[in-house]
Amino acid sequence: MPNTDGLLVSIAEMVESESSNQMSLTVVTGGAVITGRLAPEATWRERVAEVLRTSDRLSPFADAFVRQRDRPQDQSPTHLHFHLARILQGSLGIPETGGMYRVAIRDVSAWTVGDFSYSDQ
Repeated sequence: MPNTDGLLVSIAEMVESESSNQMSLTVVTGGAVITGRLAPEATWRERVAEVLRTSDRLSPFADAFVRQRDRPQDQSPTHLHFHLARILQGSLGIPETGGMYRVAIRDVSAWTVGDFSYSDQ
């Protein structure tokens, strides 16, 4: 099991404590570059559930996102929860409007503060 980056865990803890929901972060995980803003897990789960509820085919899955959390409150976060996020591919951000991504902190191989975007200029 790889060592978990303590600084990244501290950032996740601040977001989870809702000290700030404005932290933009870019991570490399599994060869993908994901950039966006972090959200507390409970907020992220509720937003995903809202999207699923609007789908005829996927609405039964919404309840899985609002059930019990993955970790007890007194444990450090194990995942980063991105909203308004994109996977960077060449000069594109997928999806353009931003998506909801969950990334295991232990799988992050590199990261930087800030949200990357591309420009044609």
